[in-house]
Amino acid sequence: MTNLTPEQRLMGRENADRALGVSRRDWLIAASATPAIAGYYFGYKGLGEKPPVKAAIIGTGDEGCQAMIRFHNRDYMNFVGFCDIRPTQQERAVKEFTNHKQYSEADVRKLKQYKSKEEMYKDPEVEVVVIALPLWLHAPVAIEAMKAGKHVFTEKLMAHSVAECKEMCRVARETNKLLAVGHQRHYSALYDNANFLLTSGVLGDVRHIRALWHRNNAQPLVAKDKDGQPLYDPATGLPQYVHDEKGNLVYRDSWKRQYPDKDTGIDYAAYGYKSLDELINWRLYKRTGAGIMAELGSHQLDACSIFLGKQHPLAVTGVGGTYFYKDGREADDHVFTIFEFPGQTEKDKIVVTYSSINTNAFDGYGEMVMGSKGTMIVATEKEILLYKEAGAAFASRTTSVTVDTQNKKPVLETSPSTAGPSAATAIGALATADPSRGYREELEHFAYCIRHGDASNYHADKDHQPRCRGEVALADAVIALTTNIAMHENRRIEFDPKWFDYTSDAAPESSASIAKG
Repeated sequence: MTNLTPEQRLMGRENADRALGVSRRDWLIAASATPAIAGYYFGYKGLGEKPPVKAAIIGTGDEGCQAMIRFHNRDYMNFVGFCDIRPTQQERAVKEFTNHKQYSEADVRKLKQYKSKEEMYKDPEVEVVVIALPLWLHAPVAIEAMKAGKHVFTEKLMAHSVAECKEMCRVARETNKLLAVGHQRHYSALYDNANFLLTSGVLGDVRHIRALWHRNNAQPLVAKDKDGQPLYDPATGLPQYVHDEKGNLVYRDSWKRQYPDKDTGIDYAAYGYKSLDELINWRLYKRTGAGIMAELGSHQLDACSIFLGKQHPLAVTGVGGTYFYKDGREADDHVFTIFEFPGQTEKDKIVVTYSSINTNAFDGYGEMVMGSKGTMIVATEKEILLYKEAGAAFASRTTSVTVDTQNKKPVLETSPSTAGPSAATAIGALATADPSRGYREELEHFAYCIRHGDASNYHADKDHQPRCRGEVALADAVIALTTNIAMHENRRIEFDPKWFDYTSDAAPESSASIAKG
């Protein structure tokens, strides 16, 4: 996705802008520059005279702090407290709230720091529990919170098993509580506009989507002194690398963290963990996490499902494993998958490929939708690029788009454009504000649904439902967790429609035709 020249990227962006038209392009720009505009874009327009929803967050690590706390709008959701068992993450939460423009120092001092999740449940002031815990705790905490009378917003993946996801959906109805899951592409104006281009027919007949998330963690960490400066061997002048307790090199990997001194005294067994490493590096264990497909692939397969009309895949084939890291981790570091989606007729199929690797970052991450008339790239959640299909690869990247004024639809021209702008001009034009990734909007809309929904029966009020409610997120979990089984068994698995139905007990992990992953 990143191996384009500045001229090619600029042409792709200009093509997309022309195809979107003035109104949609301006909405996208306005939503990026003025977050409040997003409420109008997605159909919610503030809470009116109703007060913000009061919330507490449990889990203040990366997702809790960098997404939920950092991007929430206090006019919609007002956090009154937080809960985390790690001292370093408690400090991190205080720092994140302190840096939030809508909280004064006095507000931060008033925040409740719950000693346990049970104390949080019992707080009558809390209306919503926001969950940003390790994956294996999503379902039990969500179910407890809803039974305690709280609405629940949980980070993705929805749960550690499909059976748990279905139980969450059922409990939400039994308790009359709203349940939403943080697949934020449902609240991305960028992806909404990309989907508009796709459904408008500008790409023609789409038979393939290529999605990927490539990164390079194959660089060992260099040891640093107390001032943060790299250390070198005085004899050889070579860098001094970090090794773990077993003598293995430690690589640049956000999933494997060193243990902060303040966290080493935690009684991890009291919280259900088998080791301190399982607590801190939970993504590396099958019991507590679900690997790359849960953390990365679920987002992008969610986007592909949206592009294909929110259809469920028919089958998946996968290969994956721990091909690079030799530190005993259980999580795959390379995954390669093929999904078969239904086409326009019973015999038609649309193929989606997904790969995520840890040893090469050349293509970056994004989605490439390939049609008979053109190709659309959604790159790094920041920009839409559009190219005409042509005989020569380079020509297809220098072809402009016009709009059919008679039918008001974007059309790809049949002839290549003239030479593009200079590299300097292209780079300058690309330096625009990044669009919102949807974190703010998903929390705002959740609060809006709570305040404006029918409190006597939230689930019957179809006009006030989160875009990624439990049933929608269940599908993403089915895809990710079934793919894990396919990869671990190196086989093709057909999806059972009952797996996507929360009212059915059928689940891939308990299917008689599938060995447990």
